[in-house]
Amino acid sequence: MEFRQHLTVVLRINGLDRQMRVDARTTLLDLLREHLALTGTKKGCNFGECGACTVHLNGRRVNSCLVLAASADGAEVTTIEGLAAAGKLHPVQQAFIDHDAFQCGFCTPGQVMSTVALIREGHTRSEAEIREWMSGNLCRCSSYPQIVAAVEAAIRVKEG
Repeated sequence: MEFRQHLTVVLRINGLDRQMRVDARTTLLDLLREHLALTGTKKGCNFGECGACTVHLNGRRVNSCLVLAASADGAEVTTIEGLAAAGKLHPVQQAFIDHDAFQCGFCTPGQVMSTVALIREGHTRSEAEIREWMSGNLCRCSSYPQIVAAVEAAIRVKEG
């Protein structure tokens, strides 16, 4: 006989309050993708090594594959779907498009979410610093020069 414990989790996701009953072992990533159909957050390695699942949890970037949904109870979560406002792309999303900072696009949501956090955190003093603070987000297509260019462009938009 298998014992499964279910919990009620309340989260504010992309500005909307959500209450769900989930298995205690459910990760935040699986809650987003499987329970809420927010599939922009990608499941890459499922070990916290690639950054494809990066979301903001109470304003901090996290690998959602490493966070149990139950531990996020009461938190505010922002996913890639929550960045655009009033039908207008977030400046980081637009910078990624303008600088062709993607090829296959699989890592792009995580890269964008990390970039938004990187700018907010102030880790933008040099290309080396940008690369260091973005190192947790892997791109299998090697679009790193375009990603750095997009980050630098988004920084200029924020400062301008």
